[in-house]
Amino acid sequence: MEAVTHKCPNCGGGLTFEPADQKFHCPFCLSIFTEAEVLDFEKKQAAAHVGATVPIENPAETLTDVDQTAADKTTDAEAESTENATDLEMYLCPNCGAEIVTEPTTAATYCYFCHNPVVLSGRLSGTFQPEKVLPFAITKEQAVEKFLAWTKKKYFIPKNFFDEKQIQLLTGVYFPYWDVEADLKGQFQGKGTTLRIWRMGDIEYTETKQFAINRRGNLKFSQMIKNALSKNTQKKMVTSILPFQLEKAVNFHSQYLAGFQAEKRDIEINELNKEINDDLKRYATSMLKASVNQYNTVTGEKTSIEVTDQKNHYVLLPVWLLTYRNPGDETVYYFALNGQTGKTAGILPISQKKLALVSGGIFAAVFLLALLGGFFLL
Repeated sequence: MEAVTHKCPNCGGGLTFEPADQKFHCPFCLSIFTEAEVLDFEKKQAAAHVGATVPIENPAETLTDVDQTAADKTTDAEAESTENATDLEMYLCPNCGAEIVTEPTTAATYCYFCHNPVVLSGRLSGTFQPEKVLPFAITKEQAVEKFLAWTKKKYFIPKNFFDEKQIQLLTGVYFPYWDVEADLKGQFQGKGTTLRIWRMGDIEYTETKQFAINRRGNLKFSQMIKNALSKNTQKKMVTSILPFQLEKAVNFHSQYLAGFQAEKRDIEINELNKEINDDLKRYATSMLKASVNQYNTVTGEKTSIEVTDQKNHYVLLPVWLLTYRNPGDETVYYFALNGQTGKTAGILPISQKKLALVSGGIFAAVFLLALLGGFFLL
């Protein structure tokens, strides 16, 4: 596993991806580069290291997280004990050498000492390399503006939920998802009834017709998004800000993660097969039934659905995220914003102090009116 920083071709500072112009910025010399320029520079850097004793797989500056000699001396029992002791893993920052402690699913983060953007390249390589990434299109400034607009009319929110320190915790995160597209064959059978009623003079006529219904055809579904990370809160948050415009996704390059956090999938597609299959058949059945809405009633329904082809794509989707734990309350509240479309969602905490003050004021006002009313009656 390697900790990687994508370097500025001019000064060597850590590059970050800027959603506003979809380019890569250096915060030190203020240089701006396109994806092609960054890739070309890193290819040349890699070519310059061809003669090195230790081959470099990633053209960006790297530093391994574990000394292999020491690792080889670790017994199986020691390794198992370490694994059971903690789920956290440690790496060294390529810029300052400080220790970076991450969860097993973290794929991109910051060094907490030098604030250098770091990509843990090994976690997004091989079978874990995403096919596509949907770059952020909403900047942090825009996300903060939308967050404040979302909260400003909510009177009972605790004040520290949207103070400056709390807002600075708003973080851009790439979450892992499976993008499913499938072809199906479907058939629907049933009995349809139409009813027509009319009146001529004093006589009312009723005409009833029955039809044998047989619908069959090919159906195609795309952009069926399935969560690929087992953290429970993440699933709830991101579901509420769908959809994403996946047609704007680009081929994955780790450079797009620079300046953001990213998570690696820990749910494989085979674990989702039953859920996906059930969803596809439910959607297909709904479409077939919708094609026979010209009848007053439909009975004896029989449906046959077969999935003929299915393609699964591993993608990273952008989300601005803010979580908050109210003092004395174990509930985790969150604010999530679609990093591409700007759609927002979340759960807000309630200040019991504000609520009590307002309730007390209302009670006092009602009590005073009641007293005044009684006085005038007397």
